[in-house]
This record gives sequence, structure tokens and C-alpha cells, in this order.
Amino acid sequence: MAGPRAQLVPVAPVTVNGKGDGVSGMPADQGILVTGLPRSGTSWIGKMLQSGGEVVYVNEPMNPQRPPGHSPGVLNAEITHRYQYICPDNDERWATAFSDTLRLRYHLVAELQRNRALADLARLAKYSTAFTAGRILRRRALIDDPFATLSAPWFARRLGVRVVVCVRHPVSFVGSWRKLGWQANPHELLDQPLLMRDLLGPFASELKATADSTDPVAKAATLWRVTYAALGDLNEREPGLLHMQRYEDLAKDPEGGFRDLYAACGLTWTDRARQRIISATTDHGRAETSHAWSLRGGLSRTAFRPMDSRAALGSFKDRLSEQEIEQVREMTADVAARYYEAREGATPA
Repeated sequence: MAGPRAQLVPVAPVTVNGKGDGVSGMPADQGILVTGLPRSGTSWIGKMLQSGGEVVYVNEPMNPQRPPGHSPGVLNAEITHRYQYICPDNDERWATAFSDTLRLRYHLVAELQRNRALADLARLAKYSTAFTAGRILRRRALIDDPFATLSAPWFARRLGVRVVVCVRHPVSFVGSWRKLGWQANPHELLDQPLLMRDLLGPFASELKATADSTDPVAKAATLWRVTYAALGDLNEREPGLLHMQRYEDLAKDPEGGFRDLYAACGLTWTDRARQRIISATTDHGRAETSHAWSLRGGLSRTAFRPMDSRAALGSFKDRLSEQEIEQVREMTADVAARYYEAREGATPA
């Protein structure tokens, strides 16, 4: 296992010549990617960044589940894996598809050829209208996609996108997966040779050891550990390539945290944004027991809804046993130490 390293959070966004230009030379203000493993707060953060009215929110185009994935109108490329890995060796179709998405070019004909159910037509109307209005009003695309986590370096380097990687404490992360009955599948990573070559090779033995395990806690903890270790290593080699954002910092101080994040993303902090964020983060915990209706697929347990952000920090206590909490802490300790102070390592709050 990788040893502890210096804390990486917070990290400044990519900056070249003071203009925030991406490594690729393309202007970074053309788009924003909010990513991080599922249940790390990407939908919440993306929606809060939308509150200022300067972006068009695009929900999970790389999600292999339909909906919200498999929508060629939004992303005209075929998803073949969860956590699809994109790099210079396989990016020919991806570069074109995501360039269109970032420029808010909706592929109406491609969408109609594939998806024609009533709900599909509703999403078509939603996105085609939003994309057209966004181009007219010169808004930027904001892609919220946890399934883009391991491709985050490509988005920053190749497309010049400002990338926010959400980090949630591993105990809270695993607890959220347990509540939803989700299980990580290491084969989704092991079956991508380029991903193993470039990012996860040092962790192959860990992934293989849990690939066929029946322990959902061990699988989720391993997914968290190897993902954030690999991205942390990468961001140390290329400082500022990614903006590593702790979920807990935003939950504890939404107004101050999002003000800083708006600046990091090149967005204008306005009173409108401030008021909407305060309203959306003081819902006294109702989000923890409610569902939300969304065009991503009807009644959803994972779509963003208002919440009491500070109260949500302690939700793991009702989802994991003391033994499971200790198991997660032991499995992730060295990587968690890079993102959280020692006093924060035991619990997320």
C-alpha cells in the first residue's frame, strides 16, 4: 500500500499565464467538470455551482445506466464501462463528442434515432432547450459526472476543462453505499488495460484481492482508497491539474466554501447564488429520508434535493456498525491522511 503523503487539500485550479488556461491550450472557461466517486456530493456541488446562472448543468453523460446515460443528444459516444477511462491512446471519438457537449451542441437526430419514449422526449426537450439557450446567453457547460472520475486528468489536459474532484470521508462514503445497497465491482477497473497501465497499476493486487469478495464494505473501501491514492499521486506530480474539494468543508460552511469554489471555477459569486445555496443547505435533514423526482429517471434516491448539510455529516453513524467503521478506517488510513488531518481521521465530522 502507498504510504502517507502531505495533505493535498485544498489545491489551486489550473492556471497558465494568469488566465486559467488548461494544459491543452484550450480556454479553461469553456467548461467545468464536477466529478468524484458516486455519493461524494457531485450532484449537490454541481447544482450549487449552477445557482449563479452562468452554467448549463449536464447530468452524468458517462453513466452507463439509461437514463441518464446513453443519450447521444448530450454525448454522442458509446459508453462501454463504468468509470470509463479516456486517455490519448483512445480519445479520438471522445474528444469530438465532449467538445460538442462543452460547446452545447445538441445532437437532435442522433437522440431521436435512439430514444423515443415519452420520458426520452421530455429529456430531449429539456436538454435541447437548455443547450440552445446556453449558447445564446454564452453560458458554460457544467458536467456533473462521478463516472468521469478516473478520466479527470484527460479532461483537464486535453480539453482544458476546470476539474473539481469531490472527496468525501471514506467512512461517510462507504456508509452511503451501504444505505443504497450498492456494491463496488473491481472488475470494472481491472478490465480496462489502459487504466491499469496509467493510473491503477500499483493497486492491481488490492483490486484483485477484493474482486470476488462478498464483503461490500471491503469493496467500497478499496474503491475509495485506490481512486483517491491514484488521483492524489497524479496531482502531486502535476500540481494544480485538479481541484481536490473536500465535501465536508462545503457541508460545514456552505456560504464560505462555495464562495471560494466559485472563484476557483471562474464563476461570479452573486447574492442570487448565495441565497440559493443557503436555502438549499438548511433543509433540516429532510433529504435524508425523502426522494426526488428527476428527469434522470423518475423517482430517485440519489438526485440532489435540499438538505441540512451540517447534519448530513453524521449520517454514517446509522449506516455502519462500529466494527465496520473501524474496518474502513484501517483500510483507508494512509490515503485518508492525505486529505484529512489526523484528528479528523476517525470520523468525518
